[in-house]
Amino acid sequence: MSLTFRLPLSFSGKQKLALGLDIGSHAVKICELAQSDRGFGLLSLGSATLPSNAVEDGVLLEPDAVAGVVAGLVKHLKLKSRKVAISISGYSVIVKKINLAVMSDAELESHIQAEAEQYIPFDIDEVYLDYQDLKTNVGDDDRTNVMLVAAKKEVVDGYLGMLRTAGLKPVVVDVDAFALENAYEANFGLDANVALVDIGASKMNINIISKGTSILARDVVMGSRALSEQIQGRFDVSFDEAEGLKLGKIKAGDRQGDLEEIIVNTCSQWVAEVKRALDFYYSNYPEDAIGSLVLSGGGAKLRGLGQFFSEETGVPVSMFNPFASLRYDRNLIDPAYLKFIAPEMVLATGLATRTVAW
Repeated sequence: MSLTFRLPLSFSGKQKLALGLDIGSHAVKICELAQSDRGFGLLSLGSATLPSNAVEDGVLLEPDAVAGVVAGLVKHLKLKSRKVAISISGYSVIVKKINLAVMSDAELESHIQAEAEQYIPFDIDEVYLDYQDLKTNVGDDDRTNVMLVAAKKEVVDGYLGMLRTAGLKPVVVDVDAFALENAYEANFGLDANVALVDIGASKMNINIISKGTSILARDVVMGSRALSEQIQGRFDVSFDEAEGLKLGKIKAGDRQGDLEEIIVNTCSQWVAEVKRALDFYYSNYPEDAIGSLVLSGGGAKLRGLGQFFSEETGVPVSMFNPFASLRYDRNLIDPAYLKFIAPEMVLATGLATRTVAW
């Protein structure tokens, strides 16, 4: 099994697509798309909550429990396809951009296989490798940037086994940051310079795109669940109550000051990571300004978060709706539900754009 990531999207003719399956630490999300020369259409989507601690830091701790939830969601949505695309992230995945001499495809493949170990901190025999030549060389430039991805076989094989237990056929293993990018491209193209930030329950994915190319792709092990846990501990309430306080569904009353302190402290950590990524970008591309910062993920629903990010980074912020340009049947999919769940469905939608052999 090999990783396959960031393949260019194709809009010519009818295509068979994989089911997009996003396995987070809090929930699993599924998205099914159809593709034609008119673009993408949304056929089905859904989400199901996972047992606590079933997935942690991108690793399956309770694969049978996760398989049961996934199989149940597939059955509930009455999905006929069994071919799925998933993505992974966390400490077991390395995404690194390297600069190499321009080579033929065959020479590049040989070089990566022979020299990959110098670029990654894992034993080469314990990982799956993939790469993509970004073809950044222009004119007489004889060097190009190559995106290298390595993922621990033990972790990937765990996901593949779980999916087979759930009765599914895994056909694509992607990386979260690139699934995020595919979802954005499907809706808006990649002409603008943007920073994509997906805030999940236990992690944050950052992908900065400039002139159609991913400049930086990074996972950060911090997410919105830690914020809920802090609220839960400070006020001695249930986790559900903490979630309600966090999202403004439950009035804080005289706890408002303490609540705001917790939220600002945590969001400041998120902003610090994004600013660090932006600083890296501007140190290499000082003339190419980032035009917008696009938030997604369940954590992005936090009230006032967009304004906070904008004030702290100086970049305009918007919420990512991965269905903005997709056609769908309003008689089958409730527009209000789609709007509510949209930020959480970004990775699943990006994965659902992947074409597969049928």
